[in-house]
Amino acid sequence: MKRFYLALFVILTIHIASSAQSTFEIGFLPTLNINKKLPQDWALNFKAESRQSLVKESFDYQYLLTDISFAASKKVSINTSVAFGYLLSINDNGIKNRTFQHIAFVKRYANFRLSHRVLADQTFQKDVDPEFRFRYRISSEIPLQGASLDPQEFFLKLNNEYLNSLQNSSYDLEIRTSALLGYVISPNNKLEFGLDYRVDSFVNANIRNRLWIGVNFYSSI
Repeated sequence: MKRFYLALFVILTIHIASSAQSTFEIGFLPTLNINKKLPQDWALNFKAESRQSLVKESFDYQYLLTDISFAASKKVSINTSVAFGYLLSINDNGIKNRTFQHIAFVKRYANFRLSHRVLADQTFQKDVDPEFRFRYRISSEIPLQGASLDPQEFFLKLNNEYLNSLQNSSYDLEIRTSALLGYVISPNNKLEFGLDYRVDSFVNANIRNRLWIGVNFYSSI
């Protein structure tokens, strides 16, 4: 299944890039993710993410934005959880307010874990039309040492996401794929480093390609 999604992504990207004007950007994307488990299978999540552009046509550092989000999730079965939350996006053009809801399914195999997430979000900003997005992500987490993730061991995380956006009757599609190398520092902390590639603006034939250098830190308290 992972090979199918990867092949589909590559074929679609090559086809569109060959028939339309495109731009390319490289940036830095650090993320802090903190989780807190609560009684009765509830959990809280805090996430802070900063986007910084490093290269467009040449080296040109530019701070883009900071996203800060809070979410509450509930485990409704062994492999399924639902969540809702609020995100504050801050940049030079002002502040965006976003609400989101998602449902996630996790299936564990002998040597890896596969998860599916369906997410809807709604973005509101002063003097700007609301934006409504619907997203699907498939993600796999593969231990590189043994059959399970244990402290002081490495793992590989592969993600593929399809993001549909509707704003003032204008539709767009963004495709995201990432590959990250992770390290389990301790039972409650892990670190990931890798690349996150995103392509969008298909509809207006002015393709935007972005490659993010991702550094993610996860902690459970």
